[in-house]
Amino acid sequence: MIMPRGSDQLLLPVNPFFIASTLIGAVLLEMLPLGRHPASPDLLALVLVFWNVHQPRRVGVGWAFMFGLVMDVHQAALLGQHALAYSLLSYLAITVHRRVLWFSLPEQALHVLPVFVAAHALSLLARLVAGGMFPGWWLLAAPVFEALLWPVVVLLLLAPQRRAPDPDQNRPL
Repeated sequence: MIMPRGSDQLLLPVNPFFIASTLIGAVLLEMLPLGRHPASPDLLALVLVFWNVHQPRRVGVGWAFMFGLVMDVHQAALLGQHALAYSLLSYLAITVHRRVLWFSLPEQALHVLPVFVAAHALSLLARLVAGGMFPGWWLLAAPVFEALLWPVVVLLLLAPQRRAPDPDQNRPL
């Protein structure tokens, strides 16, 4: 098998408990009462895109829809606003997941930027159609911040898979 240019080593299989704990952790971070600014990045969307790109068979559109409903209820938003946006986000991430993995981290960030822009645009459109207010032009900065956080999230969430399964002095790999 030809290895993609962006990957320098084979990864261990991911633990399903780790996937679930990162998604639940992202939901809990989004639920912190820090106040909501239109430019703040959506960490749940970032983690969803990461798992859609790296494990598309385990985390799909159904999980994105469910987490979207959870966020709609928590933020008292229009029911289905986040669910629709996360479903589109997940679908687009799964669509480009093979292509994204061939690139380095900065190039991957450029490839997932349109995915984040589309999700934020759909969420804004749903809010405006339902009669909500325009949150301001700071909303345009949120997808950019999410794309800038992409390399950090990739390095953090792939770290458990990069460790050696049985290291010793004669076999460092």
